[in-house]
Amino acid sequence: MPEVGSASGGPLAGLVVADLSTTLPGAQATQFLADCGAEVIMVEPPDGSPLRDLAGWPALLRGKRSVTLDLHDDADLDRLRTLLGRADVMVNTMRPTTAERLGLTHDALSAAYPRLVVATITGWGSTGPFRDYKGWEALVMAKTGVMHEKRGLAPRPGPAYITFAYASWGAAHAAVQGVLAALLERETSGCGQAVETNLVTGMGSMDPYNWFYEMVLERYPGAFEPMDAAYDDQGRPQAYLIYALLVCPTKDGRWLQFAQVSPKLIGAWLTELDLLKELANPKWQGFPMLPTAELRTEWWDMMIERVGSRTLAEWQQAMAENPDLSGELFRTPEDSLDHPQTAYEGRSVTVTDPELGPVRQPSTLIHADGRPLTELRPAPRLGEHNEALSVANWDEPVPSVPGSAPDDPPLKGVTVLEFGSMFAGPYGATLLADLGARVIKVEPLEGDNIRNLVAFPEAGGAKVLQGKESVAIDFTKPEGLDLVYELAKRSDIVLQCFRGKAAERSKIDEASLKAVNPDLAFVTTSGYGVDGPFAHRAAYAPSVGAASGIALIDSHDPGDAPADLDDLHRRAVQLHAGGAVPAVQSDGIAAHGVGSALLVALYAKRRGTILSNVVTTMLGTVQQAMIPYNASYAARPANPAADDQFFGMSALYRMYPAVDGYVFLAAPLPREWPALAKALSPYVDLHADERFADADSRAAHDDDLVAALTPVFATKTKLEWERELSAQDVGCVEVVEANSELVLQTDPYFEAGYAVEAVSPIFEEHRRLAPLCRFSRSRTKAEAGCTIGQHTDAVLRELGLDEAAIADLRAKEVIGGS
Repeated sequence: MPEVGSASGGPLAGLVVADLSTTLPGAQATQFLADCGAEVIMVEPPDGSPLRDLAGWPALLRGKRSVTLDLHDDADLDRLRTLLGRADVMVNTMRPTTAERLGLTHDALSAAYPRLVVATITGWGSTGPFRDYKGWEALVMAKTGVMHEKRGLAPRPGPAYITFAYASWGAAHAAVQGVLAALLERETSGCGQAVETNLVTGMGSMDPYNWFYEMVLERYPGAFEPMDAAYDDQGRPQAYLIYALLVCPTKDGRWLQFAQVSPKLIGAWLTELDLLKELANPKWQGFPMLPTAELRTEWWDMMIERVGSRTLAEWQQAMAENPDLSGELFRTPEDSLDHPQTAYEGRSVTVTDPELGPVRQPSTLIHADGRPLTELRPAPRLGEHNEALSVANWDEPVPSVPGSAPDDPPLKGVTVLEFGSMFAGPYGATLLADLGARVIKVEPLEGDNIRNLVAFPEAGGAKVLQGKESVAIDFTKPEGLDLVYELAKRSDIVLQCFRGKAAERSKIDEASLKAVNPDLAFVTTSGYGVDGPFAHRAAYAPSVGAASGIALIDSHDPGDAPADLDDLHRRAVQLHAGGAVPAVQSDGIAAHGVGSALLVALYAKRRGTILSNVVTTMLGTVQQAMIPYNASYAARPANPAADDQFFGMSALYRMYPAVDGYVFLAAPLPREWPALAKALSPYVDLHADERFADADSRAAHDDDLVAALTPVFATKTKLEWERELSAQDVGCVEVVEANSELVLQTDPYFEAGYAVEAVSPIFEEHRRLAPLCRFSRSRTKAEAGCTIGQHTDAVLRELGLDEAAIADLRAKEVIGGS
């Protein structure tokens, strides 16, 4: 392997990252940076990083270097300082109190290493009332309400444990985006800075539209019928999207997730099922908003029966013949890497580990020129590169440039031109808008479809449109296409989100736009890619959730044939909860991949490299996020599973009933046991029980430990337990039984900084999710959404058009808005 600090391929070649992270979001952030060519140097304790205990570690740690340092030893701290003096980036996942104890606070690092970009990922952020809470993923999901929203997973009433780490992925890529934005800013200022993100806002970034739906319900009580769950408490449909997103088995017992959301697609769906003629019956008046649960269930069962009349092969043939039909097989994470589109694009690779042998895993999140961005290397052995970490192996550090360090947004001066609809692609550009980029969204005259996804006008698109300028142009007309080309000449990067070859047919593909501006960076994203067997298909969060394995991971469903109709109903509800709950799903995961890819392309351009044919896909990005579950090798341990009732993973990482609901206890590490036992000593003597004497004994008697703790937690309210145990540094929070998108808008979370104020032309003053990164020096933006074509006239004036020309284009219906 190359020496530490040597050049490697990829757009981030030459970038040195000191990785002090010990939790999943840090590992995912630095894995992405390594995949893009950065030299990532893992700083591990002498007994190894806890990340090596994860089943997916051979892929999570791929391409990195390993040095072992004891940060409590002065000599090793000196070696760390040597590394930091020559690094560009440091990533860590320390709790604020730990960083303070080690002298690795933002202020100390900035003073010692003025060019260093320091990225910190915590559970709750470094300020606010929750800053000292343990940063376990499940605590965040419990306290913010997501376990409540995923309650359809559980066969009992109440909140449900969530297996997949959505908040970690959001925080990981928020850190990536913050790092790359800070590095771009450093190109001008010569100064590094601290970048901070957390799991709470990482989780909040996942939801595509429910934030504003919840806001409308809160503002206008009684004006709309709240429908916060797709199925009612008896497992009957109550949301009309259930029919467009039907979950059911084929004749041969293979479960499919259909995705027929747009009017065109739902029409094709009902035609294929021969149900259009049924709508002539007055019984179904108002479809799909049917008035009673009985009618909704009857229609549901008609659809189930008609899907169940054909085999999987017959449905696959129907979808191959009709581009407006789209359904995905529910796959396991490992089976997902056999997906026909994944195979076609080469997004599954095998890397030979020197000890484990072949390790099958997803390729790089970004593909360029039709292949993975870099060639993957195996994970390092513990301490493999200790000898390489010496002053002799390093060039002299680049001195800091004296002078002022501005506090402008880090992406000030960057212009993004966006073509796309819905959420998974466009929200990637929204993330850059919060970092200061100017994002010009080119919309059709009738607007992006997401604007009408929620009954209240504009609520569906308000989040994805935050901070953007909307220009309504019909570029199917020559004059409209000329306007697009003029915008391309003035842009730094283009985001194009159309299916298959649609952009090429419309002449707004990469080749066409680079013909007018050869310096453009360009990122293409879609559900499945530019070409290949699935490229023409529409992709929505539930279908990608099924194809990637997320739905089966969260639902714990084996995907086998149902026993009867009742079993089918129950499992359809559970599978829906696994992959289609708006709060956390594939749309948000994919959007983060787009945001990170845009910044990689911008960084490469700034460094003199123009990447070509940069592609991310929704399926490929979610498979990346699934690496903890889909990386496979001969000796791979089984994925730990939650209990059948979805309380949690073990006695020390699960929900317990309290007087007024549930608490979530998170103390799974052996080093956390003494604090827990001491905190609970007034109620139960855990020290005296030999069954719980050590970690192995506690694991062997897990059910007994649950039985010992259950009556204890039943004696107090959930907030009493949260306050009492958190004060003693034990991970314990209330399980909030309200939707997370509403929870984050409430005063305590607003005051903690997870939401901020914005002013919208539709919603006036309101609270929106805070920008995902906080910088020590640079400012961020937190603007509201926009109306269709709100900025059309202003932008066209910048292009040199006068009022008469603009009026003429509007009369010809080439442009819309104002």
